[in-house]
Amino acid sequence: MSETQNIIQGQPQPKIRDRLFIAIFGKDTERSKRWRLDLYNALNGTNYTDPDALKLNTIENVIFVTMYNDVSFLVDSQMTLYEQQSRPNSNMPLRGLFYFSQLYQRYISDNKLDLHRSSLIKIPNPRFVVFYNGEPGRAERYEMRLSNAFEQKDGSGKFEWTADVININTGMNKSLVKKCKPLYDYVRLVGRISDNQGNDMEIGRAVREAVEWACEQDLLDGFVREQKENIIGMCLTEFKNLARLQNWRRKRWELPWTRFLKR
Repeated sequence: MSETQNIIQGQPQPKIRDRLFIAIFGKDTERSKRWRLDLYNALNGTNYTDPDALKLNTIENVIFVTMYNDVSFLVDSQMTLYEQQSRPNSNMPLRGLFYFSQLYQRYISDNKLDLHRSSLIKIPNPRFVVFYNGEPGRAERYEMRLSNAFEQKDGSGKFEWTADVININTGMNKSLVKKCKPLYDYVRLVGRISDNQGNDMEIGRAVREAVEWACEQDLLDGFVREQKENIIGMCLTEFKNLARLQNWRRKRWELPWTRFLKR
């Protein structure tokens, strides 16, 4: 793993199985291609019909897509990154900057472009979309800016990078979610697990009950039923890692106060 990837990944971050979001939208299967195209169309207000027109790459747990036509030209000149987050992260613009620096280097290399030539090299427009389904209370949609991280306040806009955060918790961004059935089904499954936890179910039982329910509801067109045990494993890993991280952060916050009180 590169130094940049280590910086992006952060700590603590054990090696985990694929996220469920990636398993649905980030695979090279015919079904995942269709779902990815549904998501792309819902976000962009487009009506593309060829799933193979989307070129897919992934960086860690991030989905990178570009839309090509039959002769491999960018249709909308847009390079899009999708990332799912189950907890608030104020550093998403900086993460996006790291991601896109890798992607643009790959783009330059793949297209055999020369950065030293005198004429201007045109590159796809970047778009970084973060799907948030963590703790409730966040706005439906908001923009995060890299300039907020600058040590000295800078409103000049001379250097900026943004992350477009879309809240996909249950009841949020209904029009978008309903335009994309696989996203709708994903939200319902994750929401069911969260509701179960809110009813004091132990995490293992909360996940299994939600997945059994998703099978009965035929969510994701039978994908949940076919991949039942794998999905249970993914969800258990995600929710346990989230709980572990929350506990780690709580202990980091409590430790200074414990030392202070012992004085």
